[in-house]
Amino acid sequence: MIALSPAAPPGVLTSEGLAADQCCFPTPAQYFALVASFRDDDFEMCVDVCGVDYLEYFDRWVPDGVVRTRFEVVVNLLSLSKKQRVRVRVQAGDDAPEVDSLFTLYPGTEAMEREAFDLLGILFTNHPDLTRILMPEEWEGHPLRKDYGAGRVPVQFKESPGPR
Repeated sequence: MIALSPAAPPGVLTSEGLAADQCCFPTPAQYFALVASFRDDDFEMCVDVCGVDYLEYFDRWVPDGVVRTRFEVVVNLLSLSKKQRVRVRVQAGDDAPEVDSLFTLYPGTEAMEREAFDLLGILFTNHPDLTRILMPEEWEGHPLRKDYGAGRVPVQFKESPGPR
């Protein structure tokens, strides 16, 4: 039996997906309150937080009324008790992408938000430690941005045995 999709608060655009998978498209101002309402409605787990750079796919589908931006943050929430899931897609902006941190709602998002910051440059307001997590601190830029220059970093092997 498929569970009914959770209800989004009034004013938040939604799209029904496959297998009772609802997708919500809040504005950045609605984002934190929407996720908090799902947490209060027994969505115990934030499975994923990731950033997306739509530089080359700007005409992607979004519901009427959603203003597309280059960067988007996608959050997947899961209710084990209700056997439901919901996806939240918030437009983060173009030149200086930024959304609220979900750390106070779901502490497990700390590393996921740091990864999106490190690799895409998306800022998470009120994050407790928004520092690089994968790239060295002195690294310039954000390597998963579509306009980041493609280049090669030479691989250095420690104590390589060499040819025999």
